[in-house]
Amino acid sequence: MTAPPALLLRDLRKSYKDVRAVDGLDLEVQPGECFGLLGPNGAGKTTTLEICEGLKPADSGEVTLLGLRWDRDAKALRRRIGVSLQETQFSEKLTVEETIAMFRSFYSRGETVAAVLGQVQLTEKRAARVGQLSGGQKQRLAIACALVGEPELLFLDEPTTGLDPQSRRQLWELIGGFKASGRTVIITTHYMDEAERLCDRVAVVDHGRIIALGTPRELIASLGAEQVVELTLESAAADLPGRCASIPGVLGVKQHDAVLTLRVARLHETLPRVLEALRQNGAAVAELRTHAPTLEDVFVALTGRYLRDE
Repeated sequence: MTAPPALLLRDLRKSYKDVRAVDGLDLEVQPGECFGLLGPNGAGKTTTLEICEGLKPADSGEVTLLGLRWDRDAKALRRRIGVSLQETQFSEKLTVEETIAMFRSFYSRGETVAAVLGQVQLTEKRAARVGQLSGGQKQRLAIACALVGEPELLFLDEPTTGLDPQSRRQLWELIGGFKASGRTVIITTHYMDEAERLCDRVAVVDHGRIIALGTPRELIASLGAEQVVELTLESAAADLPGRCASIPGVLGVKQHDAVLTLRVARLHETLPRVLEALRQNGAAVAELRTHAPTLEDVFVALTGRYLRDE
């Protein structure tokens, strides 16, 4: 018998006064996937996750997790999912160990407190009070509480915000091990390298709708560019994006403040033409960088915005 999707959304909708946060969203996530939701602030990612987690009701649409629904299977679902929110408020007077033990008591089965402490590298802080922890340590504590019930489906909303690079890599390894055991992860992140590293598939969400869906490799290939050129300008002429777009080999142009970003084919042929066009139009270049296309470039091409600036 085929296992049901880990997550199935059909025509999901949610509005707040004059804001339509989720606008007819359809999504299917398979068991064992690490799936990423990418998008700017206000795109509807967190609202979508909160509906999936049973924290908010949808206005309409279908939400199914592990073949179950919140309106009839809430108790069973709470035993089978784990949730780490963007911000989690803990009692600051409890110790780290006491906090995890409290969450462990909510489940009939799960990891030992000691095992979870080791997974999130908080063993040395087990006796520390929560109020004494750094922001990154509190983030790891939130993830520990999401893991302690051995969930089949794990929701992580911006899990590495506030973590140092070493802690981020350790968490990547933890997520990789979780997925390797056949369980499912749904993650939102502002770090494109994180999405490329962790996610089997990603969906770019904007204005409550999915505007792109696929593997990171597929989405990057959809740009059709060999290289991305970023030019920081000392001075700029009028309508530079329009002028550059007409240059042979330029596949797309975006301007953000003083930075002009071009997706190009045949860099060795196209770049000299671009620089000559800028010179002829009186635009002075302060800095030039090139790189292979990334998910960040996909996001810019689709939305006209830089995710890292949100």
